[in-house]
Amino acid sequence: MYRSEIKVVDCTIRDGGLVNDSKFAPETVREVYRAICESGVDYVELGYRNSKEMFSPAEFGPWRFCEEKHLRKAMDGIDPRGTKLAVMQDAHKAVPEDVLPKEDSVVDMIRVATYVKDVDKAIRLANNATDKGYEATINIMAISHEGGIFLDESLQQIEEETSVNAVYVVDSFGALYSEEIHFLVEKFQMYLKTKEVGVHCHNSQQLAFANTIEGIIKNANYVDGTLYGLGRGAGNCPLELLLAFLKNPKFNLVPILKAIGQTIMPLRKELAWGYHIPYMLAGVLNQHPGEAIKWMDIPESRRDDYVKFYSQITEDTEE
Repeated sequence: MYRSEIKVVDCTIRDGGLVNDSKFAPETVREVYRAICESGVDYVELGYRNSKEMFSPAEFGPWRFCEEKHLRKAMDGIDPRGTKLAVMQDAHKAVPEDVLPKEDSVVDMIRVATYVKDVDKAIRLANNATDKGYEATINIMAISHEGGIFLDESLQQIEEETSVNAVYVVDSFGALYSEEIHFLVEKFQMYLKTKEVGVHCHNSQQLAFANTIEGIIKNANYVDGTLYGLGRGAGNCPLELLLAFLKNPKFNLVPILKAIGQTIMPLRKELAWGYHIPYMLAGVLNQHPGEAIKWMDIPESRRDDYVKFYSQITEDTEE
């Protein structure tokens, strides 16, 4: 048994780009793109379409901007087999002018990431995308810090003022438990009568996969994952676990396993992500992983003093 309405989005290169400032080698991007297409995943997100006025190309790699020439080169000669291409715009770090009309672009979907306070900016970008012929989503970040009337008003506004495909519950801090996923998905559904609900979960407490399942149980039909959980800090829901769970015969796990073994695992020599105690503590305390990421960069001889780190971040909370 499987639910055919579920759409799976791979965001390995986009979310993984938060680990290395979007500086993936072109061949790495090509091999991830090839694997996702061969696996039958619905969407592959190859990075951000953010503004060069806000991000310096000297400091960030090409996948922070996803220019058409770089996307076309990554896709060249690879059969998409029905997999659609997505890029993300941050509501507060992107401009409508960077999105071409759909007929001039290889991109199929624009995903707009936003905080509740920036929902007007997100709606502007999302409407720009749909007006130009793209599919679109709005992804509400840091949802564990949002709630009450401002979230309710934002959801109502998105419902009334946009034609996006889906609106996402984004557990940016990896702080949510199953009951909170249930509550938030149901809240989104209460307001979003003409749009799907999506879930994007982070793995600070080893719950990204479990919480994605909880979203699915509550009829969230857009779900995200990354190869081997690649992503900032503790990472994301592992795509391979998600595809195996969904049981949809259109998904082929073999290309995913090949890409993990040949392309993703070698990255572990240069990039650090995955479960660690500092990330766990940040998740438990519902904090941004930034301080934990800084802690993981200190000399190894001092890194395992978890009591000191716990004391440091709880003192910051009390202040």
